[in-house]
Parts: sequence; C-alpha cells; structure tokens
Amino acid sequence: MKTYLVGGAVRDKLLNYPVIDKDWVVVGASAEKMLELGYTPVGSDFPVFLHPQTKDEYALARTERKSGKGYKGFSFYAAQDVTLEQDLSRRDLTINAMAQDSKGQLTDPFNGQQDLADKVLRHVSSAFSEDPLRVLRVARFNARYAHLGFKVADETLSLMQDISASAELEHLTKERVWQELEKSLCEQSPLVFFKVLSNAHALDKLFPDLLLLIDQLKHNSSKQNQELNKKITSLPSAAQRLAWLFCIAHKTLSILTRNHAAQKFCEQLRCPNSTKDIIKNTVHAWPILQNWETTCGAEKLSLIGQADLVRSGHKTTAIIAIVQALDFTDKHLEGRSGEKLEKLLLKLRNIDHKALMDQGFKGGELGREIKRMQLEYCEKS
Repeated sequence: MKTYLVGGAVRDKLLNYPVIDKDWVVVGASAEKMLELGYTPVGSDFPVFLHPQTKDEYALARTERKSGKGYKGFSFYAAQDVTLEQDLSRRDLTINAMAQDSKGQLTDPFNGQQDLADKVLRHVSSAFSEDPLRVLRVARFNARYAHLGFKVADETLSLMQDISASAELEHLTKERVWQELEKSLCEQSPLVFFKVLSNAHALDKLFPDLLLLIDQLKHNSSKQNQELNKKITSLPSAAQRLAWLFCIAHKTLSILTRNHAAQKFCEQLRCPNSTKDIIKNTVHAWPILQNWETTCGAEKLSLIGQADLVRSGHKTTAIIAIVQALDFTDKHLEGRSGEKLEKLLLKLRNIDHKALMDQGFKGGELGREIKRMQLEYCEKS
C-alpha cells in the first residue's frame, strides 16, 4: 500500500501557488484495509475515505469507463491491482495528472511539468471528451492562471468544441454548472472563463444571457478589458461579480428590457436565492443611483421596498459596491448617490412607530402614515 499526493496540490506546489486542499490516491489497498486503518468512507460513486486525523481525502486508485450520458455516466473499477499510472490517465489535464510520494519523488507520465513550464492547458487523452464537465473545468483553470500566461492547447479546445457540438452539455445539472461558475467568478481573471466557453462554442448553451458580454470583450482594447477585470475583481463575492457582469453585458438595453432579462436569467440559474436577489436588485438600483437627483420618490421607495433595504444593511452595501464598480467616469456620481441612499435609509429606519401610535395612529391608518412619511423622505432626499 502506497499513498501519493495528486492533482491540484502537486500542480500548485510546482507553481509556487498556495495549496488549499490536499487530495491523495492510495495504490495497492482495498476498502476493507482503509476501514481497518480508521479511515471514514465518504461518497457513494467510488471509494473515497477521510483520514482519521487530517480529514484529507484519500481515494483508492481507480479506472473508469463511459457507461452513460453526462459527467456522472461512468462506471469505476477500484482494486489493489490498479496502478498509479492508470489512475492518473483518467484525469482531465496533464498538469493535474502528476503525483508525489512521501519522499518528494514526482510521477509525471503525461509531461505535466513541461506543460506547466510552457503554460499550456492540455488534455491527458481522448477520453477527455467523455466528460462534459471538463469544458467548464478547463475554462475555470484558464481563469485561475491566465495572469501567468496560460492558454488552452488548440487540440484541447477542439475537443471542447466537439463536446459542445454533442448533446453532452445538456446532461450537466444546473447545480453543478453553478458550482463551476461560482468558483470561476472568484478566480483572478473571471472574464477569461466566459471567453474560453465562447471559444469552445459552449457559452450559448450554458449561459446564453451573457453572449452580449463576449461581443463587448471582442470589441474592447486590451487595456479596456484589463480595466474591466480590475473592476470585477474589486468586488468580494461571486454573487456581486455575477450581478456586475450581467449589468455590463446588458448595459445598452432599455431599463425595462434589462429588468425582464434579469428575471429570466435568475430563473435559469440554480443558485442561492440571495444571489438571485443581488442580481435583480442591482439591475433595479443601477439606473436609480445613476440618476438619483431626477428619480422620483416613488421609484426610490419601490427599490427600497423590493430589496428590503431598510432592514438589510448588508444588501445596501453590496448593491452600492456593485454600482460603484459599474462607474467608468471620473465623476463618481454613483458614489455620492450611494451616500444619499445610506442617509435616506437611516431616516426611514428612525421613523418612530411607537410615537405615531401614541399620536393615535393605528391599524391601516398607521400603515398609511408610515408610507406617507417614507415617500416624503424619498422625495426630499
């Protein structure tokens, strides 16, 4: 029985990148042996175990065979006779198909070190085409390492285009697509993720509502796209970055069309409701904050009510940050509007309901008086 550090941990160590998660492969062992040693089994598709102390994942070396549709359509064989090289051969990219033993000795059967040096994302074998999830994974890795100069190999991009031309992408669950999207949005060059998907002919199938973004990126200068990347990476969360991206992609549309598009986009996403709310509320807030001085009180109050901003200060902060990142002028109008919105919300929070009840307002009358005061504050803000 031998254990090897594999995958991303080996890759990132060689790149002098922070190693966050460590995955291990075990050669020459059985599930029974792992249980004897105190490992905890996890997962149902193939034998993966948690180390009793470190809680790192240890997987038995395995081979796989395509047996159905989608990224789950595989049957696995994990036994003591599976070699390390056989296990590595099933991986997606050469830079992810390296292993390191306890003495630091590297096993690199597919020249992953050379591809790291050449800054190339290259598939291990033609079996790459059997897993549609790899289209998203390659795009995500390019978003992570683009600032280092990494590119997708032409032959790998060709296989990604073949996957897109097949029906395999349709078998990806929306939840799995969201997981890859969320991770990619948090990488150093998130715009690259969408450019790679576009080059792979997959963007129109996975995120058709962001096709307008690619048109803009293609017409922009390199300097303009660098500025866009600087803006999006100034936002701390994937939800904020996605809301910003949606606004950038749809900035030329009318306000009404943009709101309808945001609703449709959110219906297609299988992501947390909080993320959908940030997208829809930002699309609603953007023109109001852009035109604060000329926006009527009723529209301001409508935004505040829809986004529940009186009770949720964190939502206000997130929306203002996104709209500020949408500002590409030297006037920073949105920044001042953000301050005015914060001051308005403070006034609305300070409306004393008890004092109004002491004045004799109750029931429907109390509600109408509160609404009247709120509207008055909004008109004067």
